[in-house]
Formats: sequence, structure tokens, C-alpha cells
Amino acid sequence: MRSARRASTMEVPSFLRQLKKETEKMVTFFFKGGRRDSGSDDDYFENEGEMSPYLERPILMKDTGEGESKWGLNFAMASMQGWRAQMEDSHTCMPEMSNAFPDWSYFSVFDGHAGRTVAQYCSKHMLDFILDTGCVTMDEDVEQVKEGVRDGFLAIDRHMHTLSRNESWDHSGSTATSVMISPRNIYFINCGDSRTFLCRNGQVVFYTEDHKPFNPREKERIQNAGGSVTLQRVNGSLAVSRALGDFDFKEVEWRTETEQLVSPEPEVYELERTPEDEFLVVACDGVWDAIGNEDLCAFVRNRLQVCDDLREICTQVIDLCLYKGSLDNMTIIIICFDGAPKVSAEALQRETELEKLIDSKVAEIIQDIRSKDEEPDLLYVMKYLASENLSGLPPGGGISCKRDCIIAAYQKYAAAFRPLEPMDTGGSDDST
Repeated sequence: MRSARRASTMEVPSFLRQLKKETEKMVTFFFKGGRRDSGSDDDYFENEGEMSPYLERPILMKDTGEGESKWGLNFAMASMQGWRAQMEDSHTCMPEMSNAFPDWSYFSVFDGHAGRTVAQYCSKHMLDFILDTGCVTMDEDVEQVKEGVRDGFLAIDRHMHTLSRNESWDHSGSTATSVMISPRNIYFINCGDSRTFLCRNGQVVFYTEDHKPFNPREKERIQNAGGSVTLQRVNGSLAVSRALGDFDFKEVEWRTETEQLVSPEPEVYELERTPEDEFLVVACDGVWDAIGNEDLCAFVRNRLQVCDDLREICTQVIDLCLYKGSLDNMTIIIICFDGAPKVSAEALQRETELEKLIDSKVAEIIQDIRSKDEEPDLLYVMKYLASENLSGLPPGGGISCKRDCIIAAYQKYAAAFRPLEPMDTGGSDDST
């Protein structure tokens, strides 16, 4: 289901053109108003005089997908280029991991930087490298599975390193965050600063650790390999301390592959599955730049109670992060178990009451503006509502996640104060 309402556009084309301009201003307003962590810029530091990695306006078109497994798991994904000049994310969604493991699932997000080659290659081949270790078996020895994941990561990184020497590869790298779900366990896999969490009983019970150069353990490895951490980056350049690819940072001959300036070694954890498991979120750092674990967990739980379209919820998360100030590409996968919240009549009623409140607030604001003989402005309306303490807003989302409702109300009430364009019938003004 979709809660956004669409007003008629047939009679006011000039108004719609103005609405588009004002919506762009609104996007820019929320982008500039977003708070960003000083270490969450572009993965590679932008040197003075180089072309900016950011666009003048964000690309909002989204790639979405959804599916389910035979054993009852549902998932959806969405990705968006956003403000970045290139789309460098890739992903893998396999609700049934392989013919040999039909009761297992595998999901990954690969966040590329300085190019997309490594991210794309890993999205296509990572699982094959893991399974080729022979450590993942139906008997499911947990420690053996974890060792197989680790060996698979190191093997694909060695293979890509060879390819990069013999073929015209770019100098890209990629972080990776993945989940492998067996009938008994969930395996959390992370290499870099993308992140995964599990919501159980309404709470985040586990999340992966970001690999940043300033983390004490990561910093020690970097320094032992002859590097430094400057501006919270490896040698003042790379903002992550573990990644696949990035072979310019893996050329210290007296160190093993896991002791390089940038390590391809993932951390792998497992949790036993329970009936209280609700959902997993797998996402790149473009999402986490704008929202924390607890807020995103609360937001997704709230949306699951009013929307049965999981793809729509994924796109809402991405839009929310854009309006909260994320500059990066964004990719998110939401994986729901049987215990996930379901749409409820009570939650739908609360959502309806909230949208009625927003509608009436917009009407009041526009009426006040018109009483001063001024033109209604969408940006002003959004700023005003952002300053209001409206009750019932989705937790973790705030007023920006209700922008579709606000725009619909704005279009409805502002149009009432705008004259219609004269209709051009193509006839002449000559009188008879």
C-alpha cells in the first residue's frame, strides 16, 4: 500500500512547473541542513582542484526489487545514486542460496569507491568463492562456516589482485556487508564501514562494527605496515581500513594480506535464530551517514505496521536519509522473518490521523501566508512544519519522512490561490 496522495494535475500546468522548482529547493534545504560525521565524506579524500564527486542536484531514480524464499523469508531492496557523480554500489539477493543449499539465504551490499569494478565483481562472484572453500555444509559446523567465509573473502581479493595486474581494471575498492541465513543461524559478515543489524523483539540485538582507520586495532595494523592515520584516513586518503580491492594499499611485501594498510579480512559473527527475530537491515554507509541503528530500527518497525509493500519501505528509508543529509550512494536490503510487525488497523488509524493533522497544518500556514498577500512557498511550509512539535510522527523519521503528504496538501491548498493558465484553443481574436 502507498499512503502518498496525488492531486489532479490537469488544470494547473504552470503551478506544477513551479512546484517542481520549489521541491528542488526543498531537497537542497534538507541536504544542507543535514548533519554529517566528519569522517563520513567520500571514501577517497577530494584534493583541491580535482573535479567534485558530487552533482548539483541528486539523481532520485531508484532501482528496487523484492522476493521471498520457499521457507517464508521476505525481502526487498532499493538503491539510489543520490548526490554522487557515479553509482558505485552493487548488491546480491539470494533468498535460496544455491541448489545445494535451498534452505539457506544470502544477501550482500558492496559499496564501491574510486570506481565500481570491484563492487560489481564481488556481487557476482563472492558467494562462489565462499562455497568453493567447501566449509559450508549441510551439517553446519559454525566455526567451519565462519572460516569458509573468511577464506572466501581472502581468495576473491587475491584473484582480483591478479586480474588488476593483467587487465585494465580501475583502482577501485569496495566495502562489503552480508548476511548468510541457515535454518539454525544468522551469520553476520562485515568488511569496511557498511553495516548490518538484527531487530529482535523490537530492539537492535546485534550490529556489525564499522572498520575505520582511527579504531585502535585498525590504527595499530596500519602503523605496523608503515602507514599513518591522518585526517581519520589511511595515509590521509582512504576513509575505511578494511576493504576488497584498493590494491595500492596492499603492496607492503613484508606483511601478509591481513596485515596490509587495508585488510580484506572480514569479521564474521553468528547468532542462533529465534521466533522473536523480526527483520535484518543490510545497508551501505550512505544510509548510516544519516541515521543510527536504533532510529532506523524504530522507523522500519513503524512503517511495517502501516505499509505492506516492503519495496516502498526501502525507498522511504533512502529518501529519508537523503533529506537528512546523506551525500553518498545508498543501497538497503530489508529481510523480514515471520516475527516481523504486520499492518494493523490501529496503526493505520494513527497514520490517517497524522496525515489529517498535517493537511490542516498546511492549510493554516498557506492561509496565513495569503492573508499577507504573499505567494505560498513549499520551502517555507516545510521549514515551518519542521519547527513544529507534531505528535505521531514516525519514530526516527521526523517531519521529512512525510514530505509526500505535505507536498500533496501544499499542492491542493496553494493551487486554490493561483489563477489557472488561459486555455490556448488555437483560435483567433478577430471579431465578426
